[in-house]
Amino acid sequence: MRRAAIDVGSNSVLLTVEEFVDGAWKSVIETTEVTGLGEGTKSTGLLGEEPMKRTLAGIARAYGGARDAGTTSVVAAATMAARIASNTPDFLHRAKAQGTPVFVLSGELEAQLGFLAVAEDPLFAGQGRVSIVDPGGHSTEIVTAERGASGWEVLLRRSYPVGTLGLRSDTLSGESPDFRALLRAVREIDDLIGLCYLPNQAGEVVVLGASGTNLVTIRDKLLRWDAAKVHGAWLDYEEVSKAAGWLSTMTDAERARVPGLEPGREGTIHIGALILERFLFALRVLGCRVSVRGWRHALIEHEGLVSGQDTR
Repeated sequence: MRRAAIDVGSNSVLLTVEEFVDGAWKSVIETTEVTGLGEGTKSTGLLGEEPMKRTLAGIARAYGGARDAGTTSVVAAATMAARIASNTPDFLHRAKAQGTPVFVLSGELEAQLGFLAVAEDPLFAGQGRVSIVDPGGHSTEIVTAERGASGWEVLLRRSYPVGTLGLRSDTLSGESPDFRALLRAVREIDDLIGLCYLPNQAGEVVVLGASGTNLVTIRDKLLRWDAAKVHGAWLDYEEVSKAAGWLSTMTDAERARVPGLEPGREGTIHIGALILERFLFALRVLGCRVSVRGWRHALIEHEGLVSGQDTR
């Protein structure tokens, strides 16, 4: 049995196909395509026509890949850009009309699924307390939970309206933001987070999403995607902070030439590093592990959590 989930994010479309083998779900296909659905959405309150066209085409390709892989079910969900745009119903209607229905994932469910993707990963099975950070294009989710005798107890679960595309369209709109712009962004992010953990409260911190994985592939100069080399890798707080700094000195074209960077991420990777740095600072930790899993994996493995969603 094979199932597929499509993450229609504010910046990219990701496809995951998993197969149930020997009592466990195993990933068989992973694809990503940067389409920028949420470009300009923070300032206009709308999904732009060209970003919608690019994203609808990316969704169609992802559905096609899932069907070619012999999946028994395909589910596609959109995140923060679709949550905040006033013309999302039009986007959902067009997706449904082309035979690729999409529903809007709530921030709370996105955070819950992201946590499950980590909590059910054998790599972190020995951890008593885990925090996940999931930076996106227009939102960042954080969950802290503790393992008990009857399962996981969630201590904190929040979705924050801060992401790479949102900052790129506003506070960090310049290709090479200067110190003053970066300082304004730091204050803005810190004010939004509004948290200060005590030492050891966060437990094992795990980052999901493209910001973390790209920081690893850049650091290790991985010219080909290798999930085994990225999954579980350690990112030190200091190296994340330094990456935010040196990547911000470059233009988009210069970042695009950095070995290991995924094509299409050159406009946002420096901002993703800054967001991750500020969340690590709020958690008062020295670094984090990187997971290549995400909420789409948990969506496959917990299909019943989203049954009956409205795709308009």
